[in-house]
Amino acid sequence: MDSPGRSLPVVVLLLVLSCAGPRDAVNLQMEPELFGITPDGDSVFAYTLRNSSGIEARIITFGAVLQSLTVPDWWNARSDIVLGYETLDGYLDDRAYFGAIVGRYANRIARGKFTLGAKSFTLATNNGPNHLHGGLRGFDKVVWTVDEDASVAGRLLVLDYVSLNGEEGYPGTLTVRVVYTLTEDNSLRIDYGAQTDAPTIVNLSHHSYFNLADGGRGTILGHELMINAEEFTPVDATLIPTGELRSVDGTALDFRRPRRIGECIDDDDQQLHHAGGYDHNWVLRRPGGGLTLAARLRERASGRIMEVHTTEPGLQFYSGNFLDGTITGKRGIAYVHRSGLCLETQHFPDTPNHREFPSTELYPGTTYSSTTVYRFLVETEEARRSD
Repeated sequence: MDSPGRSLPVVVLLLVLSCAGPRDAVNLQMEPELFGITPDGDSVFAYTLRNSSGIEARIITFGAVLQSLTVPDWWNARSDIVLGYETLDGYLDDRAYFGAIVGRYANRIARGKFTLGAKSFTLATNNGPNHLHGGLRGFDKVVWTVDEDASVAGRLLVLDYVSLNGEEGYPGTLTVRVVYTLTEDNSLRIDYGAQTDAPTIVNLSHHSYFNLADGGRGTILGHELMINAEEFTPVDATLIPTGELRSVDGTALDFRRPRRIGECIDDDDQQLHHAGGYDHNWVLRRPGGGLTLAARLRERASGRIMEVHTTEPGLQFYSGNFLDGTITGKRGIAYVHRSGLCLETQHFPDTPNHREFPSTELYPGTTYSSTTVYRFLVETEEARRSD
């Protein structure tokens, strides 16, 4: 069995570590917990990050999955707000990407084909006619290695993976590092870094399903959502962008002001018909560099609020349209239609086939770097009274 602390021979991504936060951690031991063993005999471990406010994030090395995230509500009661499974078996068979780091390319690539330079590449088509989230065995289905020397007990977890040349059809050997940091301002920060030995494409994202009310027992239709975007990328019937950047004004995709997710989700709108609800990329307003507020999610009954800040140009909002009650998750909960939502920070879907979109190409000698922060708040008593 693998040792949880053995690090793969990867290139050290100092840029990622330097922005991962201070190393003066809460004085807690980071004792790995055996979560399970894969059919190939690889050990999967769980690590828990904690802060002084009682927030806990539990991450497993299979898929770099955020297996649970416990945050307080208005009454200071703590609940797990992400969907997932109790055991490794669930994640081995999972096709919903619960809590995983997805890649090498998050979201869809049309017909699993793209051209880079003078070369054409063919990937697996695992989502109808298209390639989705890295293919049949993307980053959500591999065991990541923990760099314990770079990690900080109870505060910061560093995970590495080397994706070999040709894996799932992608060119170049890609060295990836993901850093989860739980801060004292109640933020879960994810820093991504990658380097390659040959030209390739990269688009990494985090795929947690959130339900701020009850962790998936009910739906997310009553949650209020704001997305900081004036435009979105409309899609065809297979959810591939057409290449247009369309204004959200006057559409069911206008979340510039907070609105209940269920308010327009069943409108007679072609874009909603294509996706069975929301499963679209929004073009984020980015007035400058660095982290930008992408979205704000609020659940009134619990008083929980989640803000999403990112360096990425896009945000995929997915309203759990393919959940249908057949998946039994943590605490025996059957995840019904729209019982969780994803807010996936990313570059745009199918970018390699749309030169007008921000590039996802990566070349030797350069570093892919991206940061997303999920910040958790509880609204004040004054704000609750004003509703």
